[in-house]
Parts: sequence; C-alpha cells; structure tokens
Amino acid sequence: MRITPRHISTTVLAAAMALGLAACGNKDDKKVATQVAAKVGSEEISVHQINQVLSRSGAGAGNAQAMGRDVLEKLIDQQLAVDQATENKLHRSPEVVGQIEAARRDILARAYIQQITASTPKPTADEAKKYFADNPALFSERRIYNVQEIVVPNAAGVADALRPLATAGRPIEEAAALLKGKNIQFGGGSATRAAEQIPLEILPRIHALKDGQSTLIEAPQTITLLRVVSSQSAPVAQEAALPRIEQFLLNQRAGEAVNANLKQLRASTKVTYMGEFANAPAAATAPVAAPAAAPAPDAAAAKSTIEKGVAGLK
Repeated sequence: MRITPRHISTTVLAAAMALGLAACGNKDDKKVATQVAAKVGSEEISVHQINQVLSRSGAGAGNAQAMGRDVLEKLIDQQLAVDQATENKLHRSPEVVGQIEAARRDILARAYIQQITASTPKPTADEAKKYFADNPALFSERRIYNVQEIVVPNAAGVADALRPLATAGRPIEEAAALLKGKNIQFGGGSATRAAEQIPLEILPRIHALKDGQSTLIEAPQTITLLRVVSSQSAPVAQEAALPRIEQFLLNQRAGEAVNANLKQLRASTKVTYMGEFANAPAAATAPVAAPAAAPAPDAAAAKSTIEKGVAGLK
C-alpha cells in the first residue's frame, strides 16, 4: 500500500502528484536534507526529496540515477506552481482547504492501516504448501477455460427454465432462444480465462465441469448459465507457486487484521448519524484491502464473474 499525497487540483499539480511527489512536507523537513539539488526562488529542493520520489516509483539502482534529473525537473515545475498558487491565495480557498484536509485524512488513515499490516506475521512455508495442496484447481490441476455464458436478472421461474439446459449441457444458443421466446432480456458473452482469473468462490464448480458441460450460478441479482466449451490443462509447479501463495496469504491475513481492528474501533467508539442519515439503514462496511492484495496467488485481478462481452446471442 503506497501513500500518495494529493495537492491543489490544478493541471500542473495533478500531473506532478501522479508521480507521488513529496513536496507537501513543511519547510523544516526540507532543511534536514544534507544536499540541495536546486533552488526555486527561496525554496530548496533536496536530494532527499528526489530519493523519496524514486523509492516510491520502485526504480532500481540503475534506473534511479537516470531518472533523478527528470524527477528534479518535475519537482521544480511543482514548486513553481505551488508558489503561484500561494501568491494567488489559492491555498485559502474553501475548495483547496477541503482538498488539503481530505489528503491529510487519507494519508493518516493509510499510515495507520500500514502500521497494522506491517506487524502481520508472515505465513510459514508449511502454510503455503498446504494452500497449494488444498487448491488443485489453481495449481496441480490448473486449466485454461474457453467459456460461454448468459446472464439474466434473477426473477421467478428463470432458474427453473434454464436448469434443465444446464444439466443436459445443451448449447448456449438454445438457452438464448428460450429466453427470447419468453421475452426475457439477457446478456451474453464468451471468453478464455485461466483458473486464477475466475472468482475463487465459483472456481471449484467450474473445475468440476468437463468440456461441453454447464452450470447454473445463482446470485441475489442475477442468474448465470455458464458452459465450458473447451479447456486446456496448464498445471503450475509447487516451486513456482509458493512465493505467490505466501504473498497472497500475507495480503489476506493483513486485510483480515485491518478489518478486525476497524470493527473493534467501531464497537468502542460512539458513532452518531445526523441529518438525512439519521434514520437511513447503515450500509454494510466494505472490507479494507490489504496492500498490494492479489486476488489469486497465480495471477492478476479476478473478475466478478467471467468478463462479459456481447456475443450476438440476443
């Protein structure tokens, strides 16, 4: 999890902020630097500031030296814009004051969450090996799936109409024709997805399907008829998987620690809803993601279902 301060919402400052420039510190902090890289009017830009930006960008030692001058030029542009904003008293405008306060709150909250996650114990090698053994669909029996799906609103009778087609593994076009005949709106698509790109909660069901078989996935708002058109075996060796599994388990554990901490704070702190929110039902608290959370140990972000695309089924 990286902390990226946000500054005055001008085009120049936003561009500089995108690089995570750390010029929001106070003047005393800048004097701590042992070397001055440039002076912009009476303000100094230190080598320490440049190094902060480079460390946040993840630049390696070789790239850092080459990028240093570019970072310095951007810091100079940022300082020029800050000076003009101050001269024009933009830092006193209600909008900017609100943005600065929002940035401060965000930085402090992230720092606290980072403090919690930093103390999270790392998973052991045995825990990672157990996860590998417990999830063959992701590793030893991993497959790449070519799937088709139809997604319809969850209404009375829809699941009962589609279930026989799913059980029989009928072509997806038959389901489309059935829905058209009943004047039911639906979406459809096809995609190729590796096991780790499928939501973990439905992967076991899809992994159990053979080529040509289908399953019906019922959710509160939608019903999905998913058919595995074909699949290809693509196992992952334990040696290759273990580092990612360890990172995944650490991220998962850190997220749980953050959520438990915030739940405890809510329980011990009086929260009073005011105005229009006083009588409104409280929304479920969204879980806080751990830093650099990986939704599956072996790849990029998982999809909420299989990624949808219009496939001419309507």
